[in-house]
Amino acid sequence: MADDGDKTGWRELREFADVDLTRSYVLSWQADRDTLLIDVDLFLEPKHPFYEEPRPAERACIRPALIEFPYVDACRLGDTSYRQVADLIEDIRHGAIEDLSVSGDGCYEICGEFGTVFVNAERPILRLKGP
Repeated sequence: MADDGDKTGWRELREFADVDLTRSYVLSWQADRDTLLIDVDLFLEPKHPFYEEPRPAERACIRPALIEFPYVDACRLGDTSYRQVADLIEDIRHGAIEDLSVSGDGCYEICGEFGTVFVNAERPILRLKGP
């Protein structure tokens, strides 16, 4: 694992332009072969192309989305040992996202109310759901 000086924060990753992960919420974790899928309620900032003004009963523009990590080599939760993605997801809960960063060696660190998840994978893909 690389040291903190070798980490890039999520705000510097083009995949997360004009969203706020720290105001987003993980609903569930899924595995599809070697892909990790994180189902989230995603907070869109006003400059995001799909941003809409919140309705009167809403406080923010929140949209359902998937964060997809393709070609996962292995992942782990906290201080546990690395496992295949399908073996890990049953142990991860939902909750607010606090941070996401990547080290120079391609290890993503996702922190939140669910703990800290480490994922060795290709660059993430952010997909908004629905119309």
